[in-house]
Amino acid sequence: MVVATVETPTEALISHTSAVVIPKFPLAYIDDINADRVIRVPGGWEQFEFIQRGFEHHRGVRLSYFNGTIEIFMPGRAHEVFKTIIGMLIETFLLDHEIEFVATGAMTRKVEGLVALEPDESYEISDLRLAIEVNFSNGGVAKLQLYKILEVNEVWFWEDGVLDIYCLESTGYEKVANSKIPELATIDLAVFSACILAGETSKVSAVKMLRSAHPIQLK
Repeated sequence: MVVATVETPTEALISHTSAVVIPKFPLAYIDDINADRVIRVPGGWEQFEFIQRGFEHHRGVRLSYFNGTIEIFMPGRAHEVFKTIIGMLIETFLLDHEIEFVATGAMTRKVEGLVALEPDESYEISDLRLAIEVNFSNGGVAKLQLYKILEVNEVWFWEDGVLDIYCLESTGYEKVANSKIPELATIDLAVFSACILAGETSKVSAVKMLRSAHPIQLK
């Protein structure tokens, strides 16, 4: 996995044309569709909101803000493939077991003036909030301090072929062996991880594997 990470002054990053923000990426980064592109710049909340407005019609660009740093993340192909597979499998499991949910995707979650974050995928299940993060380049478990402020109940991280679950407790996030969201608690993480890997080559095989381990239970 190729990752392009740039730390650069704000002035070098953007140009302002009628409230439109245009990122300045080296052409080598743009030409590689497999590369995640990450640019981090110092800036305040107002600047973050200005950049956010500039990108509001650019699908696929994810923005975050915390502690005076603005991050612009443009995921590569592999990143998007895996986040889509994970979302597909979660939704398959929920639908098969007739569990209601709200898919909120990469919807921006924020605490005004303090933190803003766009997950790869996100869900609301029985008033509990779940976020999905595929990590090739953009922060990994360091993002948990942002999710804690946002009071997201559970965060699933996919990294190096392993799925890890972190559950928000009174003292912070704790790594757990199974989801603490009741509707997802029966998911076998080893099987689910194998399904994710299988989904890279065959989504049909991935769903069959999931259903074999977790048979459909219609009420």
